[in-house]
Order: sequence, then C-alpha cells, then structure tokens
Amino acid sequence: MTNKRIWLCLAHMSEAGEEMKFIKEAFDTNWVVPLGPNVNGFEKDLEEFVNHPDNGRTLSKKVVALSAGTAAIHLALVNLGVKAGDEVICQSFTFAASANPVTYQVATPVFVDSEPGTWNMDPNLLEDAIKDRIANGKKPKAIIPVYLYGMPAYIDEIMEVAKRYEIPVLEDAAEGFGSRYRGQAVGTFGDYGVMSFNGNKMITTSGGGALICPDEETAKRILFYATQAREPFPYYQHEHIGYNYRMSNICAGIGRGQMTIVDDHLAHHIHVKDRYVEGLADVDGITVHVAPEDYMEPNYWLNTIIVEPDKFGMDYDQLRQILDAANIESRPLWKPMHMQPIYKDTPAYINGVSEELFCKGLCLPSGPMVTDEDIDYILETIKNA
Repeated sequence: MTNKRIWLCLAHMSEAGEEMKFIKEAFDTNWVVPLGPNVNGFEKDLEEFVNHPDNGRTLSKKVVALSAGTAAIHLALVNLGVKAGDEVICQSFTFAASANPVTYQVATPVFVDSEPGTWNMDPNLLEDAIKDRIANGKKPKAIIPVYLYGMPAYIDEIMEVAKRYEIPVLEDAAEGFGSRYRGQAVGTFGDYGVMSFNGNKMITTSGGGALICPDEETAKRILFYATQAREPFPYYQHEHIGYNYRMSNICAGIGRGQMTIVDDHLAHHIHVKDRYVEGLADVDGITVHVAPEDYMEPNYWLNTIIVEPDKFGMDYDQLRQILDAANIESRPLWKPMHMQPIYKDTPAYINGVSEELFCKGLCLPSGPMVTDEDIDYILETIKNA
C-alpha cells in the first residue's frame, strides 16, 4: 500500500507562483472585494480562451465571473425569464447543481436521459420530451445539456432540435473547461454557457464560476443581477430581485495564475487517459470511456471506467472498496437526477442508459497531482483485484 492518498483531482498551483503574485497585488492595493483588476483581467483571459476556436471561426462571447457555476446557471435562468410554474429540460445524468437552480425559480426540471456514446443528453429523447411537454400545455423555457466529465455532447443535434422549437440552450460546461467540439469550445454553442472553477476542476479559483454570454448587453444585465440589482441612482434603489454572486478579486487572482498553466493541465489529463487506455486494454471487463467521435476533444477532467462484473469478476463497488483500501480514491458515476429522492415526482424521459452506467461506472484519479508512478500503482491494484 502507498503511504499517501491518491486523490481524484486535487488543485495544482503554477510552479512560478503566478497565483500568489496576483493575490499579493490584490492585498497590496486593497482590492479584496468582489470587483477589481483581477476580476476584469480574469474575464478577459476567459474570453480570449473561449472565443478563438481551432476551426477558423472567431467568436465574440462575453464572460462574467461569478461566485460559482451554480450561480451562473441561476442567473441565466433569471435572465431567460424562467419563473414559478415554468418547466426547464435538464440532463438527468449530472450533478444536482445542474437542476437545483431551476427549483430556485420555483420552476420544474424535466429530466432527459443520455445516449450511450457520450453519456450526455440524448437528442432524440430530447425531442420526444419537448413534444410531450408541449402536448401537455407546457413548452419548456430552456434546455440544459451537460458535458459530463468533460465529454462533449452531440451539441449540433441538440441545437438543431432547440432551434426548431425555439427554446434557448444553456450549456452546463462546468466539467468541460478546455473541451472542444469541432474545434469550438464547449459552452459557446447555445445562448449561455456555464464554467466552474471549484477546487477540483480543470483550473480553480478555490471556489467560483463564470457565465458565457452572447453579447455585451446581456453580460451587463447578468452583472446587474449578480450585484444585487442596484439601479443607477446615488442612493440604493432596487426594482428587481438581485443576488450577491460576483467573484472576489482575490479568487480571480488565483484564476489569472491558473490560466498561465491551463494548457499544461489539459495535456496532463489527456496523458493520464492515454495511460489508462493502454494499461487496461488487456483487462477483461474494464472499459475506459473515450470520445465516440474524432471531432470531439474532451478534457478528460475525470477519467472513467465501466466495470462488467460478469467478465471482471466483481462489481464496481467491490473494486471501489479495494482501491480505497489501497489508498486510492475512486468515485461512482453521478446518480441520475430522476433517481434522486428530491426529484422522485419530477417528469422524466428515461431510456435506461444513465441507470446502467450508474450501476457500473467509476471515476479514477486524473488530476495534475497524479503522477505516472501513481498511475502504475492504480493499474497494478486494478489488475491484482
């Protein structure tokens, strides 16, 4: 057994200490509030990152830095006019933060299952759900596809359905920072895109997120809601409900430093994927999840495997316990939202894909602190199991 715990995805600071440089500047200049040069600089860095696809096109998206990816989803729904009694289509196979903001607006999430290639929203099932909701007198106000574990969805097909029914799309790219679809950054196809910079994400601001907006006017409106919806008067006047969702200048300083090493992080996660694919190729009953199409470029934020118990000799949870005893953190795949107690009475369009994946899948250590020696030990432990 290794003496150290091998974690799924620990935060990793730049060797040059750029994060501390920006944080020190914030302290030295007394910018320790939720605005300031680091916030502005981080937003510019993010805009440059998402607006220059590899397919020759140039985008003009604007980015607003916020306190969390959940806050980004919430503000997008607010700006889309989602209110009590409305319905929003959400991917079922995801973390609860994708759906919870819908309930903040006293609206109802309608869950759509996954297709087996990407594990993300099934475009055909999406259309079935839209038709059925319209037949029931409830045209959905928005669609929230997710890029699970950094895997691009079939977003062309999802956007085609959404445009045909004139429903806005809010891409939850919280796990997809750096992932691309036909050379374009995920989160830039729909009306809005969500980014997360939680401590375990591709880059971190310790906690935080951002919303990708279609234009400057929309970004200003999002910023208005994120700063308590204060009207432009010399006194405090509020004509709308606002929120305290702006990112702090200190956290944004961490983000600016992280942006200097984002390419290194992306390359590392892909390297880890390649090691798992090669190392587990001859293990019967273990399959590493990889992109089903060559035009999809996942970030492989968390590398995942499917365990077939009849072939491998044990199920995913037995393997998880063996890894845990060997000081290796692994985690089951997300429990689908339609299986969660809080959403047991919520409409759902299910094909069984996410339920089967939940019963067979594990996330393996993938972060920038995971070394080749760690991977050797993980592979050895799995094979010995």
